[in-house]
Formats: sequence, C-alpha cells, structure tokens
Amino acid sequence: MPRANSNLLVQSLRGASQVFFMENAATGMLFFVAMAYASSVTGNWATTIGAAVGLLVATLTARLLDCDPPSVASGLYGFNGVLVGAALPTFIAASPQLWIAVVVGAAASTVFTAAFSATLTGKWGIPGSTGPFVLAGWLMVAAAHSFGRLNVTGDAPKLAGDVTPNVLGIPALTDLVAIFFRNIGQVYLLGSAVSGAIILAGILIASVPAGIAAAAGSLISIALALALGADPSAVSQGLYGFSPVLTAMAVGVIFMTPSPRVALYAGLATVTTVFVQGALDVMVAPAGIPSFTAPYVLTMYLFIAPKKLIAPHPHGPVADPVIDRRSKAPLHAAGTGR
Repeated sequence: MPRANSNLLVQSLRGASQVFFMENAATGMLFFVAMAYASSVTGNWATTIGAAVGLLVATLTARLLDCDPPSVASGLYGFNGVLVGAALPTFIAASPQLWIAVVVGAAASTVFTAAFSATLTGKWGIPGSTGPFVLAGWLMVAAAHSFGRLNVTGDAPKLAGDVTPNVLGIPALTDLVAIFFRNIGQVYLLGSAVSGAIILAGILIASVPAGIAAAAGSLISIALALALGADPSAVSQGLYGFSPVLTAMAVGVIFMTPSPRVALYAGLATVTTVFVQGALDVMVAPAGIPSFTAPYVLTMYLFIAPKKLIAPHPHGPVADPVIDRRSKAPLHAAGTGR
C-alpha cells in the first residue's frame, strides 16, 4: 500500500511521534503509553483523552482538506493537534465546552500548519514545527478567560525574584534524575519522570542520535537553570527543560546535518532557549497564558534561518550603484564579482 494512503491509525500514531520529530508509529504508541501512565497516577484522564481527540481531529481535518498526502501520511499534520488536545485540558477545567475548544483548536492547528508551511517554510525554509500549536493554544486559553463556561485553572511558574535565595540549592542526585526525565515528559505536558523515561525510550527506538540530543538538552537546561537561580519548584517540574530538549534535537540533529560545529551551534541554541524560557514566562504571565513551546519555537526559528548563509545584513549605508558605461545598467556591489 502506498505510504500516502496509509490508514488513519498509522498516520495518527506517526503524528504523535512527530512531536519529537520522529516518524514511527511504535514510537507514537509509546508516547500514548507515557500519557496514560501519567493520567493513571494523577487520576486525570482528560489530558490523554484530549490528546487522542486532538490527534484524530487534526489528522482527519488534513485528509478532508486534501493536504499534501505524503505529509499527512508522515504525521506532519497531526502533532500540533495532539499537543493542543493535551494542553487545553491541562489549563482549562473539564466541562462539555472544553471539548468544543479541543475540537476547534485541533482542527485550527491543521489549518495553521498549512499556513506556516506555505509561508515560513515555503519562502524561508524554516520549519513551522510546533508554532501552530503555540498559536492555537494561546488563542484558545486566552479566549477561555472571556467565556464563563471555560474555567482557566493552570498556574504559571513563579519568577526567580519570588523565590527566597536560600532555597536555591542543588537537588539530590535522585531528584536530578527525576528532573532529567521530567524535562522530556513536559513536552507532552507530563510531570511524571516515568513518563519522560518512556518517551525517551520511544525516541531512542526511532533514532539514537535524536535520543542523545534530547538527553543533552535536558542536562544543559538543568545545569543552567540551577546556576541562574531559577525557581527550584519550576525546575523540579521540568518547566525549564522541555523547550531546550526540543531545541537540542531540532538544531543539533533534525534540521541541520550533525557535525562537531553543529553540535556547538546546537549547544548555544539550547543555552539561549533557557534564557528565552525565562523571558517569555515573564512576558506572557500578564495575559494569563502559558508559554507552551514558544521558547523553543522562537529560538529554533532564529537559529535555523541562517543555516545556509550565516551572515548578517550590513548595517552601513547602501553605496550608490556602479554604472556600467557600456550598458548604462546599474550594477550593485553584489553583482560585480567583488
């Protein structure tokens, strides 16, 4: 059977795996196992159910809109929907109206994905990645503040300035191990270290280099967040690590050819993401919305954009064009061979 015509279940599971840039149905299944485990611990199954609903709605929307068949089959139209489905029940209390928001948000994420592909990717070669999820999630959570039957319940992480300096210590080794895995699990908004370990296993099944990059991103974020004095509670929950995990994978392995130079570049991008995380947490707090994966998205866009030509635009005044006396046509410096 042609790949573009693969069945809905396979397409959907690939979509779940594409959250971590993988195209592997078995990996996607493990990701749902991770979500189910977290739900069994907390007793809140709305996030797992929401993820399943969002994934199916987004994938079906792509099929109904006749989006690019190979991309649909690869799960590239499903991963933003699964994140919307997991995020909204995390930040909005359960109600019949919540499921309306999940369906609308997941369907909209597919349209947003197509729009990002036609603009950001088509014109500048920058992958949209989880940008459509961030946009859809922000709009849905922000809108919930204006609707009486959608109750926003999620709490934003405290700022470092709200934390007493004497509690900014180094966690015990067992706590550091738990944080390491929570950083990975929080990409799916899961606070369970076991879930994070399951997700990392799913990544390694599909790609060992991607798994190593995810681990490196988690370690870098822990070290830097603690060194900078981030809120220990937020660090412990993995809230400073999930975007750096994605950045390390995206810049170091997925969207650029791995090499020692790229590894250093990805390291800088990962470190930058921790700072962007802190900045965006402050900036979005007044709006009553979480940052989601926006720190990763913003950093990745900026670090991937110059992958073909790492040279800034000159900041000096533009010189007058040189006149070719034979043709009388203006030639700019770039066209003279200099």
